[in-house]
Amino acid sequence: MNFNELTALRADLAFIAHWIAPGSQVLDLGCGDGVMLDFLQSAKNCAGYGVEIDDARIPVCIARNVPVIQQDLEAGLAIFADNAFDTVLCLSALQMMKNVEGVLRDIARVGGDAIVSFPNFAYWPHRLALLRGRMPVSRSLPYEWYDTPNLRCATINDFQDLASDVGLEVLEFVALNEAGKPVTFLPNWRGSLAVFRLRKRAAA
Repeated sequence: MNFNELTALRADLAFIAHWIAPGSQVLDLGCGDGVMLDFLQSAKNCAGYGVEIDDARIPVCIARNVPVIQQDLEAGLAIFADNAFDTVLCLSALQMMKNVEGVLRDIARVGGDAIVSFPNFAYWPHRLALLRGRMPVSRSLPYEWYDTPNLRCATINDFQDLASDVGLEVLEFVALNEAGKPVTFLPNWRGSLAVFRLRKRAAA
């Protein structure tokens, strides 16, 4: 898979991919259909694993030649050693976790850097929907209230506080609009997807 193909499938992943160094060992948590690891393996010579729970997505990953482990992230990452990966990805999956703090602590343990993305609940159409008495539905939150897999609703500021609490420092932050383009002006208001590049905080 090349960059143009990735961009056509997922513009947000294409933006995030530039943060990952060639030849990195990568763990992709909630890897879905494996499109990100497919690109990283073929275009950036990366290696690693995807972790996915959905039965329907495992064969798709295998068809892409993406090494995938079927496991619930809530069970933890005990199968991986400390600092086993250069980069851990958790892209649009963290909001589906019951134990968000525990998953983040595991990410900090097994990886050097981490890239985390999630729908920004403070995005202005989401706020407007709430003012109208409705739960938000958008490209980044594409479910009705009764069938959504999303258990947590977070804003950019909320996540920054939690990341600090679990020992992660923010290296870069970008808010992306629904076309996968960076938003620089009023990102907490105008960004539909929050993307953080993080690193384990050095011991004092």
